[in-house]
Amino acid sequence: MTTQSESKLEENLIKKLVENGYENVKISDEQDLIANFKTQLEKFNKVELEEEEFSKVLLHLEGGNVFDKSKRFRDKFRLQRDDETIFIDFFNSKDWCKNIFQVTSQITIKGKYENRYDVTILINGLPLVQIELKKRGIELKKAFNQIKRYRSHSFHGLFDYIQIFVISNGVNTKYYANNKDLSFDYTFFWKNQDNYNISSLDEFTDIFLEKCHISKMIARYVVLNESSKSLMVLRAYQYYAVEAILDKALESKQNGYVWHTTGSGKTLTSFKVAQILCNEPKIDKVIFIVDRKDLDYQTTKEFNSFSDGSVDGTENTRSLIRQLKGHNKLIITTIQKLDIAVKKHEKGLDIVKDKKLILMFDECHRSQFGDMHKNITEYFTNIQYFGFTGTPIFSVNANNKRTTYDIFGDRLHSYLIKDAIADNNVLGFMVEYIGKYKNKSEYDIEVEAIDTKELMESEDRLTKIADYIIKNHNAKTYNREFTSIFAVSSIEVLNKYYGMFKNMDHDLKIATIYSYGDNEDFDKLHPRDSLESHIKDYNDMFGTNYSTDTFQEYYVDISKKSKENKIDILLVVNMFLTHSC
Repeated sequence: MTTQSESKLEENLIKKLVENGYENVKISDEQDLIANFKTQLEKFNKVELEEEEFSKVLLHLEGGNVFDKSKRFRDKFRLQRDDETIFIDFFNSKDWCKNIFQVTSQITIKGKYENRYDVTILINGLPLVQIELKKRGIELKKAFNQIKRYRSHSFHGLFDYIQIFVISNGVNTKYYANNKDLSFDYTFFWKNQDNYNISSLDEFTDIFLEKCHISKMIARYVVLNESSKSLMVLRAYQYYAVEAILDKALESKQNGYVWHTTGSGKTLTSFKVAQILCNEPKIDKVIFIVDRKDLDYQTTKEFNSFSDGSVDGTENTRSLIRQLKGHNKLIITTIQKLDIAVKKHEKGLDIVKDKKLILMFDECHRSQFGDMHKNITEYFTNIQYFGFTGTPIFSVNANNKRTTYDIFGDRLHSYLIKDAIADNNVLGFMVEYIGKYKNKSEYDIEVEAIDTKELMESEDRLTKIADYIIKNHNAKTYNREFTSIFAVSSIEVLNKYYGMFKNMDHDLKIATIYSYGDNEDFDKLHPRDSLESHIKDYNDMFGTNYSTDTFQEYYVDISKKSKENKIDILLVVNMFLTHSC
């Protein structure tokens, strides 16, 4: 590999950006930066500003942190003149290609110390993308550390408006948001639609830094997280999934599904789709449908963390009907509530029956193969629906011979477990087999399946596993440094394990949570009754006072105590398995 100096990389980058339509502008210091900003702002707004007026603009842009300023430049500034009021725009978020694009290099800014930055992309005169280069062969982390130092030592004023950082050594190139807590773990390669990295600076420049694309990323795909007051930027696979759904929803009447592996951040992806669709005038409502009440609460909480007050949860079916008939454009509810609404309140929903609705199903493999999905999709007359799943159903594992394709149509994008492991988005697997059996049967498959269930859920096998967990817990969790999650196949099996753990000699704090339906099939004890008993144990252990009537509060407390490592083992069925953006 030939060595290429940092200066040569910079020269080639600027040349390529100019070829792609950027204006190369000479800016030496902060005074030049402000003067250029005034010129570009006047050009962008088609207005001339007096010095006093421009001083008011600069004063408006001062103050606050990166998060505050990120909100500010997306808004307008009201400027009062003697005879009129004008509104100054800083950025065109709707027609992002109509912004003004410039590139400059080697700006010297003095803060606590004096620093000179490599390459800066200016949009309408504001520095919104900062690129730090290292010569080939130098590890990328050094460029990352240099940006951290710049932020600490000299970034201020207009440089607090940076949205995206780019680091490159020519061979490898990554991007990340100007987050308040920078971490190299949250630097990302851009990818093509097949999830192959676009690593080289030349290719990255042509694709990611293309004028319309980088402007679109800032306009649409930088998320201002209200709960953490920080910036997030979508990863490539999230971008492609959102774009694919938008294309189907706005340009066709077709449905589709997205196969993104568990833990890859489907909540952020689905939020971004919902947010964009809600801003489309021709879309009347977006209904995000989950299949359990705990996910109703969890998804509402996470959506509102991305954008405060973006959605109200539906506490019951009446609440859902009010929202369907009201002005709420984004609704999160369970499939059970929506099914009841369309079956029992058809007349009350006449007002929305024929409106343009987008239904988005979370984990679309779970509850979409029965009558509920059919009832919902047949009731509304002008709908499209899209599903997200980490485990689609194909013909080889079909439920009642219906696949995910049969219900949702084409797969719009894929990001599989192998991709996520390669990107370090999810952990790899270390598998240990306890209580395993060899299958020697060559005969009746139906009988074999019955026998297999009986064997796998036998007291003998479950006791072996429970005993192994108790004996090895401390070693596996590095002396209880974290809460371990024990995910089991069913509530019935969970209750067996819970009883075993309760009767064993140990000092581990063990808790459990699962959701249940009102009309669950059960043998001796309804799942609600067994959970009520487990919650009583939890109350005795922690001095709390929860019940199944306060399930949401119990859920929140379980989550909090798990994060604080106050629970040693948490038994779950289809819950608490992911929390990613």
